[in-house]
Amino acid sequence: MLKNAVSHLLAGRRVPGPRPPRTVRLPVPPSLSAELGCDAVGVPARYGFRLLSHLPRTGCVFAEADRWWWIVPAGSDLDLGWPPQTAYAKGAFVPASRPRLIHLPDSPTPYTPPIPLFLMVCQVMGVTPSWESSGAPSGAPSGDERAISAL
Repeated sequence: MLKNAVSHLLAGRRVPGPRPPRTVRLPVPPSLSAELGCDAVGVPARYGFRLLSHLPRTGCVFAEADRWWWIVPAGSDLDLGWPPQTAYAKGAFVPASRPRLIHLPDSPTPYTPPIPLFLMVCQVMGVTPSWESSGAPSGAPSGDERAISAL
């Protein structure tokens, strides 16, 4: 009985651990065609206006106090080494509470082209672009494929 009472007292004193961030899906306006699926690239808000003003074509952009999110086609993380300050969110599920749409594109799709976005993000963050291998087969045949084709 004493053990049970002590455990209840201690349980009341426990400081809860950090809560996992709430994720929300960025809502692409239904008037835009998102046939390629949607992912999102988040950058610190201090770079937001600079990126928005220098990109030749911009899709939907959402913002919160500390991060801006660009909608890109699904799979835009393949072979791109996004800088560590960025966040890549598959399915456009982002750790945010109330992101608001701040930019609508002129085109009928919600996407910002990922390669220009990647290059501009690297430039404003002072990072050398990194082209990572995703492990997927490339257009060049491997040694095994060359050996099989020689037969």
